[in-house]
Amino acid sequence: MKNITILGSTGSIGTATLEVIRRYPDKFRVVGLTAGRNIELFQRQIQEFRPVVVAVTNDTEAAKLRENTGFSEILSGSEGIQDVAAYPGSDFVLSAISGSAGLLPTLSAIREGKTVGLANKETLVMAGPLVNEAISKYGARLIPVDSEHSAIFQCIHGYNSSDIRRLILTASGGPFHGRKSDDLRDIKPEEALNHPTWQMGKKISIDSATLMNKGLEVIEAHYLFGFAPQDIDVIVHPQSIVHSLVEFLDGALIAHMSHPDMKGPIAYALSYPERLEGVLAPCHLYELGALTFERPDIERFPCLRYAYEALNAGGTATAVLNAVNEMAVEAFIEGRMTFHQIPVIIEKVLNAHEPLSLKDIETVMWADAWARRKFGELVCVC
Repeated sequence: MKNITILGSTGSIGTATLEVIRRYPDKFRVVGLTAGRNIELFQRQIQEFRPVVVAVTNDTEAAKLRENTGFSEILSGSEGIQDVAAYPGSDFVLSAISGSAGLLPTLSAIREGKTVGLANKETLVMAGPLVNEAISKYGARLIPVDSEHSAIFQCIHGYNSSDIRRLILTASGGPFHGRKSDDLRDIKPEEALNHPTWQMGKKISIDSATLMNKGLEVIEAHYLFGFAPQDIDVIVHPQSIVHSLVEFLDGALIAHMSHPDMKGPIAYALSYPERLEGVLAPCHLYELGALTFERPDIERFPCLRYAYEALNAGGTATAVLNAVNEMAVEAFIEGRMTFHQIPVIIEKVLNAHEPLSLKDIETVMWADAWARRKFGELVCVC
């Protein structure tokens, strides 16, 4: 029996993780849960899974939960969530908090030497070098949960990195794949949230539509697997059956294929190094039809290029990229910015930033705050 903590249990990854745990009750036990705003769902999760310790962002909501559930161990605020992440009785921590808010809780788990299933790519985007230092120092382990990185993790198992020429991340292309540039100006948020193959949260759905999600995944792959940016490629694969590929020095390719369902990589991370039986529906190749691949169009979707540029710039550049993107996506969802303006404001903020070396986590948080202030200044000017 493996004791599991889920950071962000009410989000799309968190709820999918609990679905997996329901199916395998003899293998997993929930000991810790955290949530942000969806308190009604969180209350039901607490009552069903009876964790040992839980936390919510808001103090008032914590008090309500104590009253409604009779559960006394309900912490609150950033420190409370970090305490749950570091809970000694947990064997595995799933980091599924959306955005930059997931960084500090993930680091808390790492500093306790935990095995962490990483679904929060922003942790590595913001502070990759510092995270890897902490992993080495405290003897922790990261197992990727993003479908593309889980695919690569499985494909390279048993091989030396010196045998590998490059990593190839696949991208669905998002809901606007094939659209002309002029057609992207009047996109409505509800259109961008309608992903063709994956069921995801709002923020990652918009990132998929701009191709920023794939850019963030390039940065994540760099810090997870240690490959240079020029050895990490992106290819558009609209069917989302091939989740990533690894090319070896002899020219051979190994691809990971399955139906697009996040329960696959989630279950693999939970059970690693074992595999659970019957997680996904069988993938009958003769039923799939044609699988197509093409180059990403970085002229129409320049966010992918900005991610590579930030990674090559190093230091605080990727933290700034992440912060301004979060602000732009939020503004778009709330109707304060057009879809077409998202890459424009990201480029402006990146151009205004002089990257600093990542000395410590305080430097990361400074860069995050700087980018958010700069975003506000530029939006006001516009």
